[in-house]
Amino acid sequence: MTLLDLGTLDFEKGGGLVSVVVQDATSGAVLMTAFADREALERTIETGEMHFRSRSRGLWHKGAASGNTQRVVSLEADCDADAVLARVIPAGPACHTGTVSCFRTTALRGDAIAELDATIAARLTPTVPSPVGGERPSYTRRLGTDRNLRLKKLGEECAELVVACADDDRDRAIEEAADLLYHTLVALRSIGASLEDVRRVLASRRRD
Repeated sequence: MTLLDLGTLDFEKGGGLVSVVVQDATSGAVLMTAFADREALERTIETGEMHFRSRSRGLWHKGAASGNTQRVVSLEADCDADAVLARVIPAGPACHTGTVSCFRTTALRGDAIAELDATIAARLTPTVPSPVGGERPSYTRRLGTDRNLRLKKLGEECAELVVACADDDRDRAIEEAADLLYHTLVALRSIGASLEDVRRVLASRRRD
């Protein structure tokens, strides 16, 4: 867990409070905003779960009643030191209405790669087989159930990217890289890994 030095925050500007933007550490989706004072952030750091300060409710632990807690991955101050970005792993919906986010479509989209990984995961989730003559399974599903096809396509996309780069073909290289990324994520999901696993490895290497 990456945390910040509370002594660097400007609590006075907001009358003892700083704004907190809560972001899903996996998808990048913005989940909610709230306020926190020094005590709330101290409790957050001590427990590893988000705490806030409400003008009406006082100090509150997110998910204490509902079970929809938010495990802290990192806390980072903005350039003016009067707002905090909290990256979390949510245990359930962030909004009191039961939705994933207090915001709507734009906030939930996150980044394109995270969206792709989530779509692949959904397509590979086992479902009741279609009746004979029913709807043909998606290409992603075919890759997920056919190991030889999956690995063959992964190798082909690697080779095509190498050729495009060797030819200095920028546009084609970008297209081939996108294809390779898709097939890489399918291959990872098919063996129980995910984009978040890759991100964790990259983050650990960055600290070395």
